[in-house]
Amino acid sequence: MIIEFVDISAGDQFKPEFLAISPNNRMPAMIDMAPADGGEAISVFESGAILIYLAEKTGHFLPKDVRARKMVLEWLFWQVGGLGPMAGQNHHFGLYALEKIPYAISRYVDETNRLYAVLNRQLANNPFVAGADYSIADMAAYPWIVPWKRQQQNLDDFRHLRRWFDAVAARPGTVRAYAKGEPYSSRPTVTQAGKSILFGQTAKVVTG
Repeated sequence: MIIEFVDISAGDQFKPEFLAISPNNRMPAMIDMAPADGGEAISVFESGAILIYLAEKTGHFLPKDVRARKMVLEWLFWQVGGLGPMAGQNHHFGLYALEKIPYAISRYVDETNRLYAVLNRQLANNPFVAGADYSIADMAAYPWIVPWKRQQQNLDDFRHLRRWFDAVAARPGTVRAYAKGEPYSSRPTVTQAGKSILFGQTAKVVTG
């Protein structure tokens, strides 16, 4: 596996070679150089699509049983449509917005808090997000809980979520994954100058 660093503050996400695999100019995106059909390389963008693609290719972390699969996909899309966007707006208005708008900050901190409670309730009777087994639903949700302090949350308020979070953090695969990202963690993802590139994008960015 080769990891390519994309400097979003410098506008790397708008380069033609990146847009060729991620037309929404967002991360993550990947290229499978050895797809299961033996054909040409396949590019995949959007985190949920990537997780499903890899799970189906490898036969791991996405059950074949119709009911278990349904539950995993429900919670994967819960993250894609809820936890990710809401926590992302939490980060934006709390950390990056030049103007601190109390209503917006409160709105997204509160919604993040509600989503933490939803996940905590689900984990009260399940070892993992979608039931007894670790799945792509856990992989999708975990990174959005990692910055809980930045989201103005307290994991100790969510006993079951805390238990799950610590268990996922200790998994060898999680440790390996974050170790691979360590060389890039010290690089600024959003510089002051980069905010003008990242925020306030309109159709002109796409159409030129």
